Amino acid sequence: MPEKDKRILILGVGNILFTDEGFGVRVAEELEQKYEFSDNVTVLDGGTLGLKLMGPIMESDYLIIVDIVLNDGAPGEIFRLLGEDLNKACAFKNSLHQTDLLDTLAQCSIIGSVPDDVVLFGIEPVNYKDMSAALSPDLEARLPEMEALVLEEAKKAGASYALRTAENPATEKIYVPRDTCGNS
Repeated sequence: MPEKDKRILILGVGNILFTDEGFGVRVAEELEQKYEFSDNVTVLDGGTLGLKLMGPIMESDYLIIVDIVLNDGAPGEIFRLLGEDLNKACAFKNSLHQTDLLDTLAQCSIIGSVPDDVVLFGIEPVNYKDMSAALSPDLEARLPEMEALVLEEAKKAGASYALRTAENPATEKIYVPRDTCGNS
């Protein structure tokens, strides 16, 4: 399949009510607000939907997931994970959604429709237990770097994108804005 025909899903997952746990969702929001993507790309706030994500996942050829991971790294460290490393990173039990994501990928596999390529861009959290809509300052500072990594991965997969302007503004509403006043 030609690169430009690949259906690419950029999936940000997490719970925005628990500080860094919402990092993946915040990346998806930022990408959707800043960029207009080619028709073969879907940017999705997967929140904590778990098995409800099966449809979008099975309809994609290239899946890019953004989430926090406990990977024995330094807080704020970014990882690009594939295969078995991805499975290990998604298997931790201290998250409100991770086992759902692993279960969702497993269910898609059982049905026989898993994207050809699955990449997880994970970041080691600073704080994922305190209730706050704000990211920790360390992870807030890493948003632009993670966005750039995801954009580069999408481009390699066959995506194209352009910065949004007044003529093509984002239509997606952010219902729970990030608290950026540094309360975390």
